[in-house]
Amino acid sequence: MVDEIILVDDTKQNDTVAIPHELGLEVIRRPFNRDYGGNQKACYRRALSRGADIVVVVHPDHRHDPPMYPPAGGAHPDGCADAVFGSGMLGARAREGASLLWKYLARIALHSGFHACSRHFLQRVRFEANSDAFVFDSEIIAQGVLAGPRMAKIPIATGYFRKAWQIGVLVWLRYGLAILGLLVRYLAHGGRLRRCPALLPR
Repeated sequence: MVDEIILVDDTKQNDTVAIPHELGLEVIRRPFNRDYGGNQKACYRRALSRGADIVVVVHPDHRHDPPMYPPAGGAHPDGCADAVFGSGMLGARAREGASLLWKYLARIALHSGFHACSRHFLQRVRFEANSDAFVFDSEIIAQGVLAGPRMAKIPIATGYFRKAWQIGVLVWLRYGLAILGLLVRYLAHGGRLRRCPALLPR
């Protein structure tokens, strides 16, 4: 289903680099951790430089099922959308796996799931101006809304289990505050109260 897989390693002390090399994957090894958004920027830059038409982001936390990704093939200028975002809140099993109520509530407001973006979409938004933190996903959505490319949301299965990567409640709170800050900037920009250059299309 894909032509090439690119993996970004942020100085992990495990086999993150060795195994992909054995599988013949391209590995971007960074000397320091650039966090979630910084990783995506590196992936987008490399994918675009290699002529990618569609870029699918696979989160490394094992919560998303890779076979769910083919519907994102619609993220193409000639398809149904220029960017497709997965949501674990659209299906009837949205609460499944989120054993703690605060995680379920956080997913309603914050969780965007996987996403796939066309070359056209990535060349229209200023993703390099976005945060290196988790709020990157929400920022690129806000940029897409203002830039005009077609976007769609589809239901996906998500899971929270013991081996899945976990973040603490304080990280979720910082993420939530960052989302609120983005919302304020977006509304101020849309209402022409304060111009936000990062939200402007290229």
